Amino acid sequence: MTTEFFQNLARTTNNGWVLITPEILLACLALLLLVLDLALPRTLRRLIPAFAVGGLACALAVTVLWVLAPFNERILGVPVFNGMLRFTPHSQFMRVFFVLAALLTGVLGLVALKRRELPRIEFFHLVLVITAAMMLLGASGNFVMLFVALETVTVGFYILVACVRSSPLSLEAGLKYLVTGALSSGLLLFGIVLLHGVAGDPALEGYAPAANGLGFGRIFHTLDLNPGNFIGNLGAVLVLCGVAFKIGLVPFQIWIPDVYQGAPTPVTAFLSVGSKAAGFAVLITLLPVFHGVLGAGGRPGAVAPLLMVMTFATIVFGNLAALTQHNVKRLIGLSGVAHAGFMMTGLLAFMHGGTAGLGAVYVYLIAYLLASFAVFGVMVHVTGADDAVQELEHYHGLSRRSPLLAGVLAAGLGSLAGIPPLAGFMGKLLVFVGAFQAGLHWLLGVAIAGVVVSIYYYFGWLRAAFFQNWESPDAPGDVLERPAPAPVHPGVAAVLIVLALGSLVLGVWQTPVTRWLQVLGV
Repeated sequence: MTTEFFQNLARTTNNGWVLITPEILLACLALLLLVLDLALPRTLRRLIPAFAVGGLACALAVTVLWVLAPFNERILGVPVFNGMLRFTPHSQFMRVFFVLAALLTGVLGLVALKRRELPRIEFFHLVLVITAAMMLLGASGNFVMLFVALETVTVGFYILVACVRSSPLSLEAGLKYLVTGALSSGLLLFGIVLLHGVAGDPALEGYAPAANGLGFGRIFHTLDLNPGNFIGNLGAVLVLCGVAFKIGLVPFQIWIPDVYQGAPTPVTAFLSVGSKAAGFAVLITLLPVFHGVLGAGGRPGAVAPLLMVMTFATIVFGNLAALTQHNVKRLIGLSGVAHAGFMMTGLLAFMHGGTAGLGAVYVYLIAYLLASFAVFGVMVHVTGADDAVQELEHYHGLSRRSPLLAGVLAAGLGSLAGIPPLAGFMGKLLVFVGAFQAGLHWLLGVAIAGVVVSIYYYFGWLRAAFFQNWESPDAPGDVLERPAPAPVHPGVAAVLIVLALGSLVLGVWQTPVTRWLQVLGV
């Protein structure tokens, strides 16, 4: 008994805790916020949100340095914690991406906290916990780690979405997200169980007893040797359906409009960018190795045709549904569904041999982050006391009331619409090139049509901001000025300007990003 204890202790001490230093720092910072909330006097507690944002900025710097450190070349692909984690160039990229998204969410949170009552410390605590879980999710090496990290992210979002207890729309959004999220978790877990059963079946080719029975490698090897196994195909489909919920692929997008509208604007931004990127982090990890069931490259299978249909429906539904929206939070949510379809087009191109497909997805993610947070940064200033009720009419005359916010909005929406020379145009162009190389011509045609449709509703938003005046409902025909948006703090203004310029620079000069991806080995 004593010998076994010391063997387990030795195994634990050699599990490479130093490799997850950024995640540990985020977890410690999250706990520190709660301690400060209890220990500091009331007059000093108001400084905790700013401290949290500063901590996130430091965490971003540490993560970048950690990812680019020379020793990372030796640990890439090496399983740690008994195979629960496996760091790859993909996971290293996603680690930086998630911390950056969390930092921008924190900046928006500082603005939102001044405009409405929100649980201050709890908000930043949950953002930190969710970010650490997303980073571990991107480096998952088996389905136990994947499920635990994914559920940590999901449960944190359950709380954040419904954190405005005085708002019926926020509570309704939280309840809908809880119900649909529980359904997706059930599908995911059922699929994992089926895959585990297939990999552990001695009657199938490739069976090999292993302690890490839920490891990706063992399950993928079994599926590759048994491509026609019905249980394996069903398990893969259920797992991908569970992940599709996080991304918002049709028919798992039904929760998005109500949840995006009811959640506080910073939470909507984190959901739109962080949660979607987390889903794609899982897909990029899983799809290339589901060789036996993909149906790509001329092989029979079930997953690739299903993903083709889902991607087609996602692009069509997202763009058509956004056409009729006047609430901007619902509009941005439904347009985000269409963007998920565009990114799935890049992944499908990669699965079918398009050499530009995967790199295009990474560029698209960066462009989507810059544009989305620029738009949400404007929204958090324009909104009133209840940001769930934010209509296109609220933006009438914005160019006169706040030229800075109007300019940032134009850059963000233009990039989301794919207007050159902004980053969104290059992201879409690279995705389309990958789809063309892979021979996905009909899907490419649908995607191009979707871009054309998206220009209508994005430019309708810009028309409201630049070319329309607000008319008082009590005095039809009399043009009146709406109250000015919230004053923009100089630090927040600098962040918004950087996001807008980032979209412009990335649209005309991709060399820094491509070199960074090359350094990471992506």
